[in-house]
Amino acid sequence: MYNDIRGDFMSLVTENTGKAIRTFRKKNKLTVQELADRICKSKATVSKYESGKISLDLDTLFDIAQVLQVRLEQLLYMPPENVPTETVTVPNFFKNLNHMYIYMYDGRNNHLNRTIINVFPENQHIFPAIMYMNIKNYDEYQNCENTYTGTISHYDALTTMEFQNQDTYIEKYIIRILASFLDAPTKWAMGFGVSSRPLMPVATKMLISKKILPETDDLIKSLMISKEDIRRMKQYNMLSFV
Repeated sequence: MYNDIRGDFMSLVTENTGKAIRTFRKKNKLTVQELADRICKSKATVSKYESGKISLDLDTLFDIAQVLQVRLEQLLYMPPENVPTETVTVPNFFKNLNHMYIYMYDGRNNHLNRTIINVFPENQHIFPAIMYMNIKNYDEYQNCENTYTGTISHYDALTTMEFQNQDTYIEKYIIRILASFLDAPTKWAMGFGVSSRPLMPVATKMLISKKILPETDDLIKSLMISKEDIRRMKQYNMLSFV
């Protein structure tokens, strides 16, 4: 029975790693043949990698990551289930959480922005993370507008996420969550970054969820800056979302 379970899991790892390779290859506008040429493999072999028919050795996976200009862990499979982590330094909201779903409303184009953060659990104070911002769909979320790598740091009353844009080093993105020690399905947060259209520093209202949320009118309305947000801003002469 153990061998069957292990075999099923390894098949899942191979299949999802291949899926990630295909997604990043398409994002880089490479054909299967072009990728094969760059890693000195046949087109048939690369096709089998992407379809999950054969597994990859670590050297080949590293070569593919270099060609696709991604970090190695971006190609690795992360189970959808939450992975148990040490809870000594992890606030309640983040306990056993390795995926986060972020929702923002972009007033420049009146569009709902969906973002996914993958957290890599480690038994330490700072956790590595990758953020895929403005994804097109949840099946191929790696195919997004911007990809960021960074860390998540937990403190007594505050959690801070600091990210670096992989393509534009001028941009660092910071997310701060208040009272992350209180557990809840969702949390309000504030994001700080740089808008490229037009070019300006921005602060963004965002909702962080443990699960994918229904994209309803109520969700979109809640993401817009409210009268209460404006009242608080006028009171303190500071922008804040709590």
